[in-house]
Amino acid sequence: MNAALTPTPGMSTTDGDEFDDGAGHANQFVTFAVAGELFAVPMAPVQEIIRVPEVAHLPLAPRTLDGLANLRGRVLPIINLRRLFGCEEREHDDATRALVINLGQPLGFVVDRVASVVTIEPGEIESADSIQTVVDADYLTGVIKRARADGGHDMLLAIDFARLIEGQFSHVGGGAVGTDRASATGMNRAAADAQTPDAEDGGASDELRLVSFSVADQEYALDIAEVQEIVQLPERVNELPNTPAHVLGVMSLRQRLLPLVSLRTLFGLPRLPYAEQHRIVVTSLPGGLNVGLVTDSVKEVLSVPRSQAEPMPGMLAAGSGLEEFSSICRLDGGKRLVSIIATDKLLRMPAIEVALQAARDAGPVAHEEAAMNADRATENAEDESATDDDTQVVIFRLGAEEFGVPIMSVQEIVRLPETLTRVPRTPAFVEGVINLRGTVLPVIDQRSRLGLPAIERNDRQRIMVYLLAGMRTGFIVDSVAEVLRIPRDHVVAAPAMSEEQSRLISRVAKLDGDKRLVMLIEAQHLLHGGEMQQMHQFDTGAQPLARAA
Repeated sequence: MNAALTPTPGMSTTDGDEFDDGAGHANQFVTFAVAGELFAVPMAPVQEIIRVPEVAHLPLAPRTLDGLANLRGRVLPIINLRRLFGCEEREHDDATRALVINLGQPLGFVVDRVASVVTIEPGEIESADSIQTVVDADYLTGVIKRARADGGHDMLLAIDFARLIEGQFSHVGGGAVGTDRASATGMNRAAADAQTPDAEDGGASDELRLVSFSVADQEYALDIAEVQEIVQLPERVNELPNTPAHVLGVMSLRQRLLPLVSLRTLFGLPRLPYAEQHRIVVTSLPGGLNVGLVTDSVKEVLSVPRSQAEPMPGMLAAGSGLEEFSSICRLDGGKRLVSIIATDKLLRMPAIEVALQAARDAGPVAHEEAAMNADRATENAEDESATDDDTQVVIFRLGAEEFGVPIMSVQEIVRLPETLTRVPRTPAFVEGVINLRGTVLPVIDQRSRLGLPAIERNDRQRIMVYLLAGMRTGFIVDSVAEVLRIPRDHVVAAPAMSEEQSRLISRVAKLDGDKRLVMLIEAQHLLHGGEMQQMHQFDTGAQPLARAA
């Protein structure tokens, strides 16, 4: 912390040291500099003075918000005072600090430097009505003139942060009241999202919801309800002695040993060296058991008509060792075959039984070793006792930021084609349309919806398909990262920095020992009422064209 700052009782420094609570703060002020001006704020609401932390940028928030930081498990909005005052911006340096001030909720304010802590008598504060400064006089409570050793005077502008925030962020505080209640409400929303597809789409029961993945260029799938998580394969797995080649070993996934089975080896194919795109599909087996199926890559989330799924011929299954497959989907006019794995039959396979038994026999020593080798060991602190309160989310990325949506609100995740077709009378915010198995799917760039700059199209981008007011709509994202189960107590209310942001992003998930912030999107608010009306008018004219084609 700045050497000029005098430690004061009750306030934490950059290193988090807490001083004994002694004398009151009634007449004490923290002084700081912004753009060449000196300011003062009463000590009482100042909780900490910290170095400027890394932030996750919150879309749809005012530009004066740098983003959200994680301060020892607490989501802290970081506000840039230079930007708020309309001053020229500059890079942070060793003197830059953030004042953490409690204004009903803690907020961090970035200042150029902290000067000192001073004691001010009430008679020293003069009116600020005639002062010309970078700050509107309405946000000042007065001016303090302090004599310097050289005979001159320093002029300190006493700033009213509560009034400043009320004027600049009219919605601040909405996410601060009742974090537990807000989190619970958010979880209820997630549960409602899970019901939305069936409730709004009368034909949803006639469709299969599948997660597809590839093994040696062949495509396989599991029912989405049987997929617990999709996580990256760690570079190092805890191997088990005296186990078949298809049992890669075990890993610790939130305090539980997860046996890993290589589908390549299980299918009699050679193993591949570790690659970044390898994924573990964690599936739930009858009896509450979990197993991790190691795949070459995860491809898509699909919704396909049940009529396109044909039962695996009994003779083929019995004679070729394919008992674990329940059916085959014929897509794209029969050019694409997807084999659907039945988890109840998977459990009865001797190869899977061996893997599960090996995990049971591994004992606490293997559990400890697996935890040490886990890709994210910090997740071991998570409490798994309340799995009924977990929510499954699909994590996707836009730039460096991570976002999540409830998995059951996602109809499909498909690759972005090289070109999108523009259709007459398309709403301006629609990038174009694609033909998704005979249905015209309007596609919107998620970046543009969140006020982020556009990027060039690339092969990592995906289209996430949602059912919005009965209409399927696709949103382009930079990439889809994983599927996770998030415990209820890891989700907190997001600070409400604007009306649009608080409606769309009302919750934040804290993961990896509170080192990772994932902003949770309420999918039903991706489009507002007027936009939905435009979409329905477009859909009325577009679908007959698709059927005619």
